Amino acid sequence: MIDSNNLTFGLDTFGDIAYDEQTGERWNYTQSLRNIVEEGKLADQVGVDVFALGEHHRAEYVISSPDTVLAALATVTENITLGTGVTILSSDDPVRVYERFSTINALSNGRAQIMLGRGAFTESFPLFGYDVRNYEDLFEEKVALFNELLKGEPVTWEGHLTQSLENVQLYPKIEGQLQTRIGVGGSPDSVIRAARYGFPMVLAVIGGSPYRFKQYIDLYKRAAAKFGTPVHPVGLHSPGVVADTDEEAREIAWKYVKKTIDHLIEEKGVPAMTRDRFEFEVTNGSYYVGSPETVAEKMARVMSETGIERFDLVYGGGGQLQKDRFKMIQLYGEKVVPRVKELLKVGVTNG
Repeated sequence: MIDSNNLTFGLDTFGDIAYDEQTGERWNYTQSLRNIVEEGKLADQVGVDVFALGEHHRAEYVISSPDTVLAALATVTENITLGTGVTILSSDDPVRVYERFSTINALSNGRAQIMLGRGAFTESFPLFGYDVRNYEDLFEEKVALFNELLKGEPVTWEGHLTQSLENVQLYPKIEGQLQTRIGVGGSPDSVIRAARYGFPMVLAVIGGSPYRFKQYIDLYKRAAAKFGTPVHPVGLHSPGVVADTDEEAREIAWKYVKKTIDHLIEEKGVPAMTRDRFEFEVTNGSYYVGSPETVAEKMARVMSETGIERFDLVYGGGGQLQKDRFKMIQLYGEKVVPRVKELLKVGVTNG
């Protein structure tokens, strides 16, 4: 049984641009960014542990520079951990990433957290001059360099796809350690990589049964034992909608999730979102949709049966009305999270 006193609950957003409930139109980019800062402030106020921002370089998302938004949040929040989900390290410069996050960490009094990932979309590669054919090699080399930089000492590094460094010290130095995680989408190689470097792992589970990912948690533990690295708590990142009632949450999720999936059909070749598939995901899959009680029961069940100790709910998928996003953050922090802890404390796994 997992310890309900040592759990972490986060809210993640990819920065989907919300809709104005008065006009029915999407907010402009300027207001969207300001709204996300307000969402982060609200998450902090209602006691959510982590607020994490994704990185996208596409028209329907407003966050291309999550660390800049986190820097803004660092000065207007008090307790919440400010993270990414994920920083696309493959198409970024590990030195600059270190410098940006050491700055956020200082501004937030040690509340910065970075999640490194390869990214599901590849727009950033040509945008920043990288060859997508080096997708895997870029990530492997840059994680290795970033791991050296995290030690906080002068670094000497011979780069192949990165710069070479000769006894270079980066500034500002991080006081303590920068919280660093690896986002994993289900590749065994990615799981083993996280264990090899001794990083905590967060599984991105956006469809299908969440229980099939238990094999990756077991693999992570076996790999960590083999490498002699720490076995950290494993996190899960999945989409959801919380509203006052199950019916309201389902209506919101169906409208906006379908829109998002349909938008990707041509581009990514993903299957169309049918009503049957949607209902499966809500009932047995990886969508956490419903009233606070419904969502809490499902989260508690999954966490208990998989041993997950961090749960990040991805909110705002497809945009949604701004008022519904604020409401969901409030319900998640004030009702869902306390109820999950309560259920896990008494060992309820079959809500």
